[in-house]
Amino acid sequence: MIFSIKISCQSTDAIKPTKQWRHSILTLPRGQMWLLGSPSPGGARGLGGVGEKALEAMKSLALFTIAASTLLLGPAQAQDIATLLKDTDRYRMSAENLQVDTQVTVFNTDGSSDKERRYTVFAQAERKSLVLMQSPVEKGQKVLMLGDDFWLMMPGTQRAMRITPMQKLLGDASTGDIATMNWAGDYTGQLVGEEPCQSESKAQCLHLSLQATRKGVTYQRIELWVGKTRHEPVRADLFVQSDKLAKQARFVMDKPANPTTVSEMVLVDQLSNKKETRIKYLGRRERTVPAEWLNPMFLARNPALE
Repeated sequence: MIFSIKISCQSTDAIKPTKQWRHSILTLPRGQMWLLGSPSPGGARGLGGVGEKALEAMKSLALFTIAASTLLLGPAQAQDIATLLKDTDRYRMSAENLQVDTQVTVFNTDGSSDKERRYTVFAQAERKSLVLMQSPVEKGQKVLMLGDDFWLMMPGTQRAMRITPMQKLLGDASTGDIATMNWAGDYTGQLVGEEPCQSESKAQCLHLSLQATRKGVTYQRIELWVGKTRHEPVRADLFVQSDKLAKQARFVMDKPANPTTVSEMVLVDQLSNKKETRIKYLGRRERTVPAEWLNPMFLARNPALE
C-alpha cells in the first residue's frame, strides 16, 4: 500500500523552537544533521545554525508520522480482540444458558441431500453443554460437554463413554461444532487487517487470527472474518492440532442487511470428501437445565429426560 500525502507549510514562524529542541538538534549525529539541511557541527551557531530548511523538514516529518499512523492504525486496529469476539459470539449465543433446536443436513457434491438429523442442544454457562439426539435412528443418545471433557451416553447402557470434541455426529458436524459456541472464552489472537469478506465481494471484513487457549477445544487455530461494522461472523478457516485446514465455515445471518443472529452454519470438508454440511438453528430460547442433567453418571442411568 502506498500513501501520498501533500503537506503545505507557509511559514516557519508558527514553530517556536525550545531549549529541548535545541539540545536534541545539537546532539544529533553528523549524518542526521546534514540530512535535515543543517550545516556541519563545526559551522552550527546554536539554533540559528540549523536554519529554516531543518525546521521545515522536522515539521514535515512530524506531520507525516501523525498522518501515516492514523492511516495504518485506524479504529479497527485499535479494537480489543476479546471485545470483538464477545460481539461476534452474541450472534451465535444470545444468552448464557440456551436451548437451541438444531437440524444437521449433509449434501453430496452434486448438491443433493444425503442425510438429515435433529438435535436439541442445551448450551450452558462455564463451557457446559448437553446434546440430545432426536432423530429416530439416534433417539436416546446424549453427548455431554464439561469444559474439555466429552461423554457419549448410549441407550440400554449405564456407562458414559469418553469421546473427543472432533467425534463426528453427522457429515462434517462434530460434537464440538454442535456443543460449543464460545470463541471469546476459548481463543485469543490478533487482528490481521481488513480484507474482502468473500473473494468475489467488495464488502470489507476484519480478519482475526485466533489461537486456542485450551487443548480440549475442537480447533486449535481459527482464521475468522467478521463484519467491519457489526462484527457478525462471516466465514472461518478451521484448523486441527496438526495445523491442517480441516473445514471451511460460512455463516448465514437471519437478516443480511441488519443481522441479529446466525441462522445457519455451512461446513465444507477440506480433508477428504469435500461434502457440504449445513447446521441450521431452528429455534433458540433461554433455558437453564437442572444441575443433575450435567452429571454423566446421572445421564447414563436416566435415558429419558423430558
